Amino acid sequence: MSPFLFNTVGRIVFGEGAVSRIGALAAARGWSRVLLVTDPGLVRLGLIKPSIQSLEAAGIAVTVYSDVQADPPESVVLAAAKAATDFGADAVIGLGGGSSLDVAKLAALLAAGREKLKEIYGIGNAKGPRLPLMLVPTTAGTGSEVTPISIVTTGASEKMGVVSPVLLPDIALLDPELTLGLPPAVTAATGIDAMVHAIEAHASASANNNPVSRALAREALRLMGGALQRAVHDGSDRAARADMLLGSMLAGQAFANSPVAAVHALAYPIGGLFHIPHGLSNALVLPHVLRFNAETAGHLYAEIAAIVFPELAEGSSQARGTAFAEKLADLSRRCGLQARLRDVGIPQDAIDLLATDAMKQTRLLVNNPRPLALEDARAIYRAAW
Repeated sequence: MSPFLFNTVGRIVFGEGAVSRIGALAAARGWSRVLLVTDPGLVRLGLIKPSIQSLEAAGIAVTVYSDVQADPPESVVLAAAKAATDFGADAVIGLGGGSSLDVAKLAALLAAGREKLKEIYGIGNAKGPRLPLMLVPTTAGTGSEVTPISIVTTGASEKMGVVSPVLLPDIALLDPELTLGLPPAVTAATGIDAMVHAIEAHASASANNNPVSRALAREALRLMGGALQRAVHDGSDRAARADMLLGSMLAGQAFANSPVAAVHALAYPIGGLFHIPHGLSNALVLPHVLRFNAETAGHLYAEIAAIVFPELAEGSSQARGTAFAEKLADLSRRCGLQARLRDVGIPQDAIDLLATDAMKQTRLLVNNPRPLALEDARAIYRAAW
């Protein structure tokens, strides 16, 4: 067996009502002044109130940074870090979707004062230290609460990543009740995103693709394959919400160690250039990338196809791998997601720009099970249009 590394979060707290334990968990670690990073929507809905009340009941002072936006730019990251510094925070809590969690990670790192954002993009450049960190997801999608990755929009649209084990939080707290209010479209898009994490982690060409990540990816697909449509069509289904949140976390642990590939590389320009939500961006290109990869990785997809779609248990590996792509496209449609780039307002003449931008995602493309060139990216976008 090849050697591998597997890094993950220090502690996971999971269960309905777990958000009420935030104050006790923080106090037990000696935190006294906390920056809570979130977004305006959660503030407006009142979803951060239980966390603040729990912290204040434990005698912990709290200040809130709530200006996080989707695909956060560098200015948001720097503003959150400044908020932590100005408050004299001794810990950071991120509560929200993937963008809030990504900003919280970097705020905790930059507030420690030893590193600058522009110097830590890439893999392993962030060394730390950072402030103590707790992450609390409110969507079942990104898995950011258990990944060593933060994605930042630089310039007009390009996305860059900070990838380092130092970004793994001290505590990931997962409360399925926080996801009960997710609208169907958000549930669907974030759910497909999480499934993509598991699929790409399982088939990753990374030298660190390992048995632990593959096992987590398979269990994530088992949970989410049985729960996604239930959660989309009945948002109050607590069992489905719990399975989606746990599955998303397991997929996050998988791809944190066996990295994602071309689906994400081609999705990032869609989000960056046209402000399409990340999960939907993934869904738009997913079947087309899998069809492209099936020529060399069909057997890898065949290994997991029947976990999500039991009817794909029979047949040749190539046939099952190809059918997996078709079934996933149909799943997206049944969950109400748009199927084509044109459906979300992307013009056909943007294909060349999308392909050029996608080829900049070298840290992701190197993990794809089939080498992908510029003309291949153009062909995939044309198929998706």
